[in-house]
Amino acid sequence: MTNCLIIIRNKKLNIDYARLESFMRVFSSACRYFDKVSVIGFDDPKLISEQLTECRSSCENAVVVCCDGQFSVISDYLQRIYGGVFDGLGMLSAGRACVCLGRIEDGDAFAEKCVRFLNERDGRRYDKFYIKCISAPGELIRESIDRAGKAGADTAFAVYDCFGDQTIEISYSSNTPKMTADSIQRELVCSLGQYIYALENISIERRLYDLLKLRRMKLSVSESFTGGGVSSRLVSVPGMSEVYFEGLNTYANRSKIERLGVDEMTLKQYGAVSDRTACEMVEGLLRTGNCDVALSTTGIAGPASDNTSKPVGLAYIGVGTGDDIKVYKFNYKGDRERITRTAINDALFLVYKMLK
Repeated sequence: MTNCLIIIRNKKLNIDYARLESFMRVFSSACRYFDKVSVIGFDDPKLISEQLTECRSSCENAVVVCCDGQFSVISDYLQRIYGGVFDGLGMLSAGRACVCLGRIEDGDAFAEKCVRFLNERDGRRYDKFYIKCISAPGELIRESIDRAGKAGADTAFAVYDCFGDQTIEISYSSNTPKMTADSIQRELVCSLGQYIYALENISIERRLYDLLKLRRMKLSVSESFTGGGVSSRLVSVPGMSEVYFEGLNTYANRSKIERLGVDEMTLKQYGAVSDRTACEMVEGLLRTGNCDVALSTTGIAGPASDNTSKPVGLAYIGVGTGDDIKVYKFNYKGDRERITRTAINDALFLVYKMLK
């Protein structure tokens, strides 16, 4: 079975790659992949005609999206070369071949209509499960998927990474025996266990909220290079106020001293970006008696260093309870956004790991 995707767009407008990725993700989630993807400017009618005709002759399924102003012309041309008529949803069948036509503006909603149409036509149904990880090595994920894929089931794997927050999506045919699906999940969990925070499609902040609520614990946060990003992620979860006491942005050394009780000699001897400072930031939060678990972040996000020999990307994340404080050292790569957003995911995950 061959599938093609043709996007007819206004060349004067940039492609929204985030929307395109989301659109194609709808298809991959249903184990439908495109053998060919073409992006054509709508000011090139000759190329449009050639691509549509080629899809008709060489692909069983074609998905075509275009701007609203081009919809009528493209629809007429496709009906002519396929020898059929589109239904009210923009679907046309001609023997074993079919074409789905939609508007760019409809995005994922159109993709979902296509998947439903194709699955109904082919009598296919797919179930799926998820594994959510933080900062699992890419090579380990690939090796784990290769081993799990040897089960021989009608299965597809998709991996999505957002600054170290990884979603592994496993789709499998309804004809796959439950024992086989379970063995695939078991293989992945055994291989990736130390990086996993959920076996469902939820965020790390939501998972952390559930765990804090279960443990009846309160969390406090002090950030010194993630810019309130950890706190922002936490408070995006409805009900977080039940388990979240406070979040402080203690950037200046004076703030660390006055708000957290960090020793001035610690800052002079080790610097703000140090394991000792991260530890004392956690100690300061716990000392208030208002929280059961505390988190601190300190580091150099860039683009320039902090006038010391310490490199951009160096970071320390401290996590602690009344019984135990741990500090983790990281050397992040990338620009300022990548460094801070990756650190935020790591920080949330480290709290989760301490409490689970």
